[in-house]
Amino acid sequence: MNNGIKSLRKISFFGGLVFFLTSMFSCNDKIDLIGDFQETAVVYGLLDQSDSIHYIRINRAFIGPGNSLEFANIPDSNYFDDVEATITETVNGNQTREWILKDTLVENKDTNGVFYSPEQKLYYFITKKCNADGSQALNSVNQSDLLNSLNENAKYKIHLSINGGKIEVDGETDLVKDITSPTVDPVSFRFDYIENDGSYGSNGIKANVGNSYIINTALEVSFQEFGTSTNLKKFKWTLGEDEVVPNGFKVFTMPGENFYNLIKQNCTNDPSIFKRRIYSIKAIITGGSEDLYNYIAVSQPSSSIAQNKPTYTNLTVSQGARVVGIFSSRYTYSVEKLYINPFNNSLRMLTVESVIELCQGPITGDLNFCSNHPADIGTNYYCN
Repeated sequence: MNNGIKSLRKISFFGGLVFFLTSMFSCNDKIDLIGDFQETAVVYGLLDQSDSIHYIRINRAFIGPGNSLEFANIPDSNYFDDVEATITETVNGNQTREWILKDTLVENKDTNGVFYSPEQKLYYFITKKCNADGSQALNSVNQSDLLNSLNENAKYKIHLSINGGKIEVDGETDLVKDITSPTVDPVSFRFDYIENDGSYGSNGIKANVGNSYIINTALEVSFQEFGTSTNLKKFKWTLGEDEVVPNGFKVFTMPGENFYNLIKQNCTNDPSIFKRRIYSIKAIITGGSEDLYNYIAVSQPSSSIAQNKPTYTNLTVSQGARVVGIFSSRYTYSVEKLYINPFNNSLRMLTVESVIELCQGPITGDLNFCSNHPADIGTNYYCN
């Protein structure tokens, strides 16, 4: 869409110049501002071995007479008539699996913006757990076998045949792998107010970045609210995103004061709620490949007054057509720590000081938080 708008603007400017010149020598006032259009495929797909369903977005750029914003609201303007798509897995040059993509309509597209919503067509394939050599694993109908289903040692290739082979698109990617976080477990998070320091404590999440080139880290904090009904509330605390060197590590800081302010901001404004309890904290670390890093870097807004920007894609297309987008990979590593460890309730997700701060501190002390941890029985902040 962006490329279509830029092309239309350039054509419109050129058309205005032609009109000025030809009006001096000709009486013909019919000028074609559209010109020849190069068919363009827009492809965006990121494989993630932590998923079992993988979605690929395949659209077409468009141009025509009239207002481009009006075309953007027409679903048919965004799709090709016919798309045949396959994903092939190879290990050491040998093909191990192949999937034919199917199309589906999803209804969670943001209604903000100029494109039609909330439905959008996506293409997908479902993987099942494979052995180290890429062969199909047994008992793969179980949900647990659907996880980590792509082979981290394999290469994945995409091939698109569009409109009966008039457009052929190809791309390939390795998988992002080996992301871990040695500091998440079993260390307890500490966010409490430090009296002798005059500030809130902070934690750091250390991420081993594996073969990724960009890392994003967040915490998903969950707590329960008890009122006329019991609800589990969740919010995501984004800790940052940064470029990294493969096989290194990155530390993201979690300022304690932010923890309590975010909890307060996400509490329901309902006077009938008489009790709240912290439930879990999940660390989520997502790493992106080199191609994804390059794509993001090139796609950022230009800081040049000339507004000249290169384009980046790792996809190839048949002659006479054009392709924009990317086929690459990312990996999402997550660890959830429950407030009460079901296997060892002597372990604590939050330090005692942090629990007291949550229940009685100046930021969240009036929100009726209490603790149901067995180690807190007998304290004035314990509740069943």
